[in-house]
Amino acid sequence: MMSHSEIRRQRAMLEAKKRELSFGLRSREDITIEKAADPLDEVQFAGERELAIRNLDRESKLLKSVRSALARIEDGSYGVCLHCDTAINPKRLAAVPWAAYCVHCQEAADRSEFESHATNSPPKPLVA
Repeated sequence: MMSHSEIRRQRAMLEAKKRELSFGLRSREDITIEKAADPLDEVQFAGERELAIRNLDRESKLLKSVRSALARIEDGSYGVCLHCDTAINPKRLAAVPWAAYCVHCQEAADRSEFESHATNSPPKPLVA
């Protein structure tokens, strides 16, 4: 069980990360479609746009995980694995404050995601 001061510290870190991600997601200038006279420039612009879209997607998923962690703090379930109901190691939470799973369950989730990619079925959402 985490102490109140540890939970306050985690909440402050999560709130800071939420602000950082929210600010970054507002900027969508990198995904505008640019036309160029040179076809090679257009290919480069398309590649840069694709990278920007992937980054926005990753940051959006991370923001969702951060918001979920903040909700778990509010409902008192923060620090408990969503799958097996065991306490998440405090060192893991210090490194990844939005972690929803213990290391063992996260590894299992990662393996099943890898398997779903191998079978060409839709990927499962990433959870930190």
